[in-house]
Amino acid sequence: MAPQENAGAGAEAELPEYAGHYHLESCLGSGGMGVVHLARSTSGMRVAVKVVHARYAMDPEFRGRFRQEVAAARRVSGAFTAPVVDADPDAERPWMATLFIPGPTLSEEVKRNGPMDPAQLRRLMAGLAEALRDIHRVGVVHRDLKPSNVLLAEDGPKVIDFGISRPKDSELRTETGKLIGTPPFMAPEQFRRPREVGPAADVFALGSLMVHAATGRGPFDSDSPYVVAYQVVHDEPDLTGVPETLAPLVLRCLAKEPDERPTPDELMLRLRSVAASYDTQAFIPAQRTGDADTPEAPEAPEAPAGDSPEPRGDAPARRPVRRLSTRASLVAGALFLAVTGGLASVQVLDSAEPARRTAAAQSTSGGFGAWETVADAEGGGMPQCSYGPERLLCARPGLVFALDPADGRTLWRHEVVEATRNEPPVVSGGLVQPEVGLIGDLEALDPATGRPVWQEDMPEYDGLRCVGDMLLLTRADGTVTGVDSASGRTKWSHRIPGQSVPYFTSFAGDPSAYATTVSGDGASTHVTAVDPVTGEVRWNADLEGALTPVGAADGSVYFLGGGAVHGNAQAVVRHTPGTGSTRRVTLPVPVEQAEAGVHGATVYLMGAGGSLVAVDMAAGSQRWRLETGVSRGSVPVSDGRHVYVTAPDGRLLGVDALKGRLLGQTRPRLGADSDRVPAALPEPVLAGGHVYAGAPDGTVFGVAGGDPAAW
Repeated sequence: MAPQENAGAGAEAELPEYAGHYHLESCLGSGGMGVVHLARSTSGMRVAVKVVHARYAMDPEFRGRFRQEVAAARRVSGAFTAPVVDADPDAERPWMATLFIPGPTLSEEVKRNGPMDPAQLRRLMAGLAEALRDIHRVGVVHRDLKPSNVLLAEDGPKVIDFGISRPKDSELRTETGKLIGTPPFMAPEQFRRPREVGPAADVFALGSLMVHAATGRGPFDSDSPYVVAYQVVHDEPDLTGVPETLAPLVLRCLAKEPDERPTPDELMLRLRSVAASYDTQAFIPAQRTGDADTPEAPEAPEAPAGDSPEPRGDAPARRPVRRLSTRASLVAGALFLAVTGGLASVQVLDSAEPARRTAAAQSTSGGFGAWETVADAEGGGMPQCSYGPERLLCARPGLVFALDPADGRTLWRHEVVEATRNEPPVVSGGLVQPEVGLIGDLEALDPATGRPVWQEDMPEYDGLRCVGDMLLLTRADGTVTGVDSASGRTKWSHRIPGQSVPYFTSFAGDPSAYATTVSGDGASTHVTAVDPVTGEVRWNADLEGALTPVGAADGSVYFLGGGAVHGNAQAVVRHTPGTGSTRRVTLPVPVEQAEAGVHGATVYLMGAGGSLVAVDMAAGSQRWRLETGVSRGSVPVSDGRHVYVTAPDGRLLGVDALKGRLLGQTRPRLGADSDRVPAALPEPVLAGGHVYAGAPDGTVFGVAGGDPAAW
């Protein structure tokens, strides 16, 4: 039998005939990551097989996301999900098979037969509450609960599609600028703080889903996803048409603050007392027309997080600096929302507003008075900082601010669009670039005042990296644009030979930007070094293994090898392009989910579980390994004498760089949101013999670096 043709949007022209031992019979639907097929095993068992799109099978990031989906689905397999039967995330075309469950999706049911009656709604809500209880019990957050991801089986609802779900202990990172979820069913925190989303977001989605089941629309309804997102964050839900017995409980699910929403167990308890007529009768969907043995293909699911918008061909246009009101930014900043997942007005604060709270400690032996500051008591997230011209530059969601490094005074604050932020603001071209880590229009600030110097409308882009005095923007079609940091003017725009869609890495003091592509079998990595000023390729290299660049020093580039992005770091690799030499040091014990920093010829690795490792690349051996006792840590930063690491509870650890002994640590600074730990912890900042760090309670603090024992 020849492979089947498929004209579905986004699907390959031809589909494979088999996935493992499963014969693919028909296409059930196509989404952003892959195609779902109805298939049969050798024994004749019907299964649903998801096969990753060919264009993504070569991408290690998408393979990592798919491995996470398989792991999440396996963890929650049970009475309320489609159990995983088999999977091969390492196949040429990765695939996963789940038990096929006959029955419509909730989206199909409401579209065909209209809103559900109160008894059906109570049973649906109870079944989904039980499903979420079991999903959350094993440490998974679904993050995309919506009508098309709920199957109405005879024995109750089943939650499917864990493509963007995430175990609460997962470190797989969201691509910068991607909107994670489907706006009508996303919680406010998914727009405000997408890296810190917890189980309560699924409860909010359950509330939205129940309004859809009861009325055929959502609690926040508009033809524009941007307007819906604004309503989710700012407006009250419309519960018109929701039965009076359920409306109060649904309203609680839709609370703006996560801690005000009920848990699944609370929902189940309340639903038992909602009405005396509540029963446990199974939901029987309306009889479907057509061949009962051949399921009707469901509607194509909404585009998932990884989908990129069609690239625009227009060139950047200059514009005068302007201020936007919140409502104006809703329209003018639609692009910001679509790819950053947040809304905020861009507003300059004219005065150098002092910090909400500043505390000074006694001077240490080095004469530096330790201090701590909370620049914005109402904001959330750990501040990410870097050192600029005589000031500390920091960012929290929705805010960039500058602090006096001597005493922590707030020098200025500037509001920006909220977004997932991988990196702190940096100084490039003599100006503060607050948009590093954001996707959308660009602006540059005066480091002395925080006022905008220039702003630019940019074409849609997927990645941004600041390298020297240039900003490199990568579009979905692989085009890279070089923008002068000082003026905001485009200097060049073209594809990079050897890299299909290059997302760049760069390192302080190194003049190149690096892009890597790992081969489909993980056996090699193609590395391209680019001149950021001209966009020309400086050198290429094909290195053995799946490698991730982590640093550069003295003319060499350092990599972690062995699946470091999505698994364990098994080796450290140094490549010196001037001589063409490569050195690989295999670690005695792999470092799980390693973060790494480079100082001279030494690479420091921090792993999940608390392992801190020093590898001497000059000697070709591991120097020491310290078990710190923290669950995980930031990228290690070293001054040659000490190694500094930020812990999830806000502690700063100081370690002897030569002997690997813990010398001292600051106190924890957890704050009110102690149950939320960001996926990326801020690196400590070293400047002038001092160390600066951010904490979960919003604190930025500074200590003398020379004597960690005195902290």
